[in-house]
Amino acid sequence: MEIRIGNGYDVHALADGLPMWLGGVRIPSETGFVAHSDGDVAIHALCDALLGALALGDIGHLFPDTSDEWKGIDSKVLLGKVVDLVRGKGWQVGNADITIALQRPKLAPHIPSMRETLAGVMGTGVDAVSVKATTTERLGFVGRCEGCEVWASVLLIKP
Repeated sequence: MEIRIGNGYDVHALADGLPMWLGGVRIPSETGFVAHSDGDVAIHALCDALLGALALGDIGHLFPDTSDEWKGIDSKVLLGKVVDLVRGKGWQVGNADITIALQRPKLAPHIPSMRETLAGVMGTGVDAVSVKATTTERLGFVGRCEGCEVWASVLLIKP
């Protein structure tokens, strides 16, 4: 059996009046993410981790923000395409671990839905998907509620 580990990172600015999507779940909020797609920064970091594990570039290379094809797209669709690519190369997702840094709103009530949604898209069990949320104690751009950053790690297995 072979294994590969991938890490992903993404950040998006916040703006008033936009929808907030995280981990494939709509989060009630007065602000949302500025982005070419739906701005789901958690899924974008996860895609980068999956692509990175197999040295396949990053989400911007695969789905460029200069293309109208991806404008406003549901990031779950992008994740599905990345997972299909990973499977097409003979790999499967062992587990994923995601950390979201966002000052507000509080994400704890939404984490179970995020885990279920991501597991469903990736075809894994919920027990293979970890989502954690933290604040930055009001420090930096996250603490000032100017944006959100996410780190993701994945383990891929080739039986």
